[in-house]
Amino acid sequence: MAAFQDDPNFGRILAAYAGVFVAGSLVWGVAFDGFRPDRYDITGALICLDGVAVIMYAPRPA
Repeated sequence: MAAFQDDPNFGRILAAYAGVFVAGSLVWGVAFDGFRPDRYDITGALICLDGVAVIMYAPRPA
């Protein structure tokens, strides 16, 4: 269960995974299901990936 993970960074890991999952789902749909995302799908995926970048690369005290 996600709420009981011992790693203090697990929330960040899960949030980053979710952002990649959103973008990856659109890529999967295009590659395998013939889905054609509109500009809002792409914009939303890019926003998610921007969030991943903030989570992963924000400076934090050691």
